Amino acid sequence: MKTVLHTSDSRGHANHGWLDSRHTFSFSSYQNPERMNFGVLRVLNDDRVAPSKGFGKHPHDNMEIISIPLYGDLEHEDSMGNKKVIKEGDIQVMSAGTGIFHSEYNPNNDKEVQFLQIWVFPNKQSVAPRYDQKTIADISVPNQLNQILSPHAEDAGVWIHQNAWFHLGDFDKDTNLNYPLKDKNNGVYIFVLEGDILIDNQTLNKRDGLGIWDTESINLKAKKGAKVLFMEVPMHLN
Repeated sequence: MKTVLHTSDSRGHANHGWLDSRHTFSFSSYQNPERMNFGVLRVLNDDRVAPSKGFGKHPHDNMEIISIPLYGDLEHEDSMGNKKVIKEGDIQVMSAGTGIFHSEYNPNNDKEVQFLQIWVFPNKQSVAPRYDQKTIADISVPNQLNQILSPHAEDAGVWIHQNAWFHLGDFDKDTNLNYPLKDKNNGVYIFVLEGDILIDNQTLNKRDGLGIWDTESINLKAKKGAKVLFMEVPMHLN
């Protein structure tokens, strides 16, 4: 088993007033050659957007972009004609493919929105752009890892063009479980949203991240109430 630990306070930070963002991996003005990606996981941004503010229209291509709101609402509009609002308990995916323009905006004037923006390199280039969102609160069972993303359209959650699986879990204190990897060639990046956990005797606190590879399974124990995101991804770019 191999691991890489990224503590919460080691992340890049950019505060633009309307946007307060923490970067696990190199992004924009935060450039760290040792923090470029974890396998095909390229971006993990922990964003807070002020009321009535947001990202203007901007382009993407050949990237799988996932947004997971943690608090508040996020309004999305894109060049495919979609205009949607996602909120806590939802997940959104956008396959940028051959190219897309979109904007993200906090539609509320009385509270911020907090969300994770995640980029994954696709295993297919220049696909037709697509958009999807689902409510994952309806499929979430306490004290287990609930699948919210996979490579298969027929599975629970959303799907992307990559051999990747995301799971989200809310755990009570002393919950203990084992996560078997879907693909032995993959690794898992674990991101703690709330609380404290043990991963194979490594303590992780709120907003810490731990990458693990060269293993077939991972053991998790919640030291107290915790919310955790598991991102299983290929370790090599196609």
